[in-house]
Amino acid sequence: MNNKNLASVTRSGQWLILFCGIALLTACSSTYYAAWEKMGKHKRDLLRDNVESAREEQADAQEQFKSALQRLKELQDFDGGELEETYEALNDDYEESVERADDVRDRVETVDSIANDLFDEWEEEITLISNARFKSDSKNKLRTTRKKYSSLNRSMTKAVQSMDKVLLRFQDNVLYLKHNLNAQAIGGLDAEVASIGKDVTRLISDMESSIAQADSFIATLE
Repeated sequence: MNNKNLASVTRSGQWLILFCGIALLTACSSTYYAAWEKMGKHKRDLLRDNVESAREEQADAQEQFKSALQRLKELQDFDGGELEETYEALNDDYEESVERADDVRDRVETVDSIANDLFDEWEEEITLISNARFKSDSKNKLRTTRKKYSSLNRSMTKAVQSMDKVLLRFQDNVLYLKHNLNAQAIGGLDAEVASIGKDVTRLISDMESSIAQADSFIATLE
């Protein structure tokens, strides 16, 4: 087999793998929704439930980031003792913050997936409506709901980006302290702590905005 034919076969294999992957994801998605529908929950219900969960997880993440910041601030008052224990406590807070952020990030992705599936289904079903007034009304409601969701998605995405920025800075400080377990290293964190404090304040503001957007969007689904 020459190189040209081999390349063609390779490309064909890649497309086949991609096609199978998409088909598998579609099948899994269909099975997921079918299972919930048997329990009386449709895409609209699932979207509302997951937006509510996203709101709650963001609130939990807020508190965790406040706790981690407070732990970092306490280092400024360190006056001796077991520095290793202080580092371990800070690292625990950082790891817990990572877990909370992962929960929020995963939930935002789930919300977006369900929302897009719901809107696609809604569009398809509109084409089946023969009554002109009903069709027009359904189109208007879809347009309004999509607009509301777009605003929510932008807000949630901004909150996630703020989390990532704060986590990166927390990680820098935790690793720096790990590599320099001494009082001089702690003294060098003062400016960083003040700066991170501003980032956390912005993060909390972004999350509060996202939570408010979630409340507003949920109201449209009632």
